[in-house]
Amino acid sequence: MDGDVIRMGGYQGPASVHNRAAYVLGKGLSERTNGEASLTLIEDVTKLGRNSLDLFDMVEGNELDLCYFASSYLVHRVPNLAAFDLPFAIESREKIYDLLDNGLGDEIKADVAKRTGFVVLGFWDNGFRHFTNRLRPIVKPEDCEGLSIRTMNSAVHQETFRALGFQPDFIDIKDFPAAIRAEIVDAQENPLTNTVNFAVHETHRFITMTGHFYGVSLVLGNAERIAALPAETRAGLEASMQDATKAQRGFANDEDNRCYPILAAAGVQLIRAGEFDRPAFVEATTDVLEATAKNIDDNVMQYFR
Repeated sequence: MDGDVIRMGGYQGPASVHNRAAYVLGKGLSERTNGEASLTLIEDVTKLGRNSLDLFDMVEGNELDLCYFASSYLVHRVPNLAAFDLPFAIESREKIYDLLDNGLGDEIKADVAKRTGFVVLGFWDNGFRHFTNRLRPIVKPEDCEGLSIRTMNSAVHQETFRALGFQPDFIDIKDFPAAIRAEIVDAQENPLTNTVNFAVHETHRFITMTGHFYGVSLVLGNAERIAALPAETRAGLEASMQDATKAQRGFANDEDNRCYPILAAAGVQLIRAGEFDRPAFVEATTDVLEATAKNIDDNVMQYFR
């Protein structure tokens, strides 16, 4: 760390709710420390030729001090994070915010600290994820049969999609937009904000609002370097993170309303709740949920029962 300049990395564009929140974080840090501490942000490391997954090594190494990342990518090191990948288990933003801010978040922070070199500084909203595809409306699990789908590097996600009939294919975010345009895969799943920001809707004309996963993004810091910050800088960072988290969740909540008219103007068919067979999707993925839950500690699973 160069003095009190805190280096943060991301993997999305300037319009993303994550990067917008990172600037709120930096502004608050500077103001609270009277300019003695500042935050620099690399908005998208993939523009530097890096894979998004490099962020973990960059923070645990000596290239960055902070990053945000979808919790699903850290499950292989912190199995309890799979609680955020239980299919159709989270139905309300307000409920998961309450859990994260009142007990569940502390359990996750302790587990991440125990198993990695990271400290969790915040829990950001990565949105409800919905299926999009270029071939046909998806209203029942049978409609997923034979469709290739781009996925994150998550075993639980891939098992869930196989249970629905998809053929999952992990593609890093660096290669994701090009893969969609080249029709390398038939389908993908993301919050509406990502679907629009990555211009997926220009190729995929069908979106089913399944909300099959709710995504949590972890704001991760290098534990040793964050602990070594001067007390005033650390206090300013923590207080500013609270403000940034509130702002980020607000940005995320507003995104669907921003995206609806964009999708309508593009002629995308939006299949909403009540227009697809949600109970059939839930039933098709029940075995995955139950098998995943067995590997999650009771002190975490109690929040999801």
